[in-house]
Amino acid sequence: MKVVIDEDLPRLLADVLISLGFDVVDIRDTKLRGKSDDLVFSFAQRDKAVLFSGDIGFSNILRFPLGTHYGIVILRFPNELPASQINKEMKRLLRRLKTSDYKGNLIIISPGKIRIRRVQRN
Repeated sequence: MKVVIDEDLPRLLADVLISLGFDVVDIRDTKLRGKSDDLVFSFAQRDKAVLFSGDIGFSNILRFPLGTHYGIVILRFPNELPASQINKEMKRLLRRLKTSDYKGNLIIISPGKIRIRRVQRN
């Protein structure tokens, strides 16, 4: 599964995601560094990728409606938490998710917790 990592997350998160089998692009390695959320979101959608970000603006389901994207994952960890600890927790928590948990859904991950806001399927 393809993933785009927003620039507000630790660069080492890519290593965790790659170890779990994700195909990763870090936004810092593209020409979109410092660009608007809309451009970052559009890039992820063109690439059919799940967007990982720490920006809670991406959790606005009016702006980024459920079911209209390949998945958005928001990381909510305390700023003082070292990247190594975040990565360890992410590896543990992401193992609990299935591929079907991502598409169209909003996933919020915080220490010890995963919340999924799912698209309503008829």
